[in-house]
Amino acid sequence: MDLVIGRVAKTHGVRGELVVDVRTDDPATRFAVGTTLRGRAPRNAGGGEKQYLVAAARMHAGRLLLSLKDIQGRDQADQLRGTLFLIDAADVDSGDDPDEFYDHELEGLPVSTVDGEAVGTVKEVLHLPGGELLSVKTPDGRDVLIPFVREIVPTVTREGIEIDPPEGLIDPIED
Repeated sequence: MDLVIGRVAKTHGVRGELVVDVRTDDPATRFAVGTTLRGRAPRNAGGGEKQYLVAAARMHAGRLLLSLKDIQGRDQADQLRGTLFLIDAADVDSGDDPDEFYDHELEGLPVSTVDGEAVGTVKEVLHLPGGELLSVKTPDGRDVLIPFVREIVPTVTREGIEIDPPEGLIDPIED
């Protein structure tokens, strides 16, 4: 399984620098000069994978600016817009902190209420501007979005997730 560590948002300047939306907790290591990155082009550009060598990396206005070897000029850089930089999920581990998990560690876990009622299985963790959501597939095939906040998701372990949902979150309120 692949994990996304960054996405090319746009170009910066005329020399071929890329603005990267960082999706890793360790950008200094993942995007260090000399690092080889595995990039996957967007589907509309063929979706193929290619290796890139980091030539320079710097922070600017809270965003990562990246220069890649052999990418010179704005035209070449524009062709990478939307490219995802990936690593293999097997290469990372959330460690011993019981409150930290990578998305791939949560996907597939069973979800139940604090009363023991089965809700479904985590399909995906969504990272949205308003916060994180758990997308849970219920036994009847519905997708339920659960805000990933401590008040609603009090217990997360590597064996499963317990939720304390407010009325109407899992099952629609009937009139």
